[in-house]
Amino acid sequence: MLHPNDIQHRFYFVERAVRLAAQAASAEPGLPRELRSCLELMDKHVDGAREVLQARDEARVRQLVRDLDLLAERARRICNYIPTLSGQIKGAVTHMHSQIQELKRDMSV
Repeated sequence: MLHPNDIQHRFYFVERAVRLAAQAASAEPGLPRELRSCLELMDKHVDGAREVLQARDEARVRQLVRDLDLLAERARRICNYIPTLSGQIKGAVTHMHSQIQELKRDMSV
């Protein structure tokens, strides 16, 4: 596993990507409820992540990353199946998904 400081540094990029996706979602008219719910849940996970990261509990950190990965994958699939969504929301979700994938890979989760 990465050093805890490296995880916190990498998580900064994940957090920023989740926030950008949430902002894009709030600006998207007619966003499907399932996608909005998914992004809101991710935003809540990111809010609680600081506590998990500061506790340096490896099991909880790994679970957090797995949970975020599942939600990001779900959001990406929704975006892929709805052609009427804007490029902004699709791009934000794709970027968020890739940031989480990188963290997951770096942590060997």
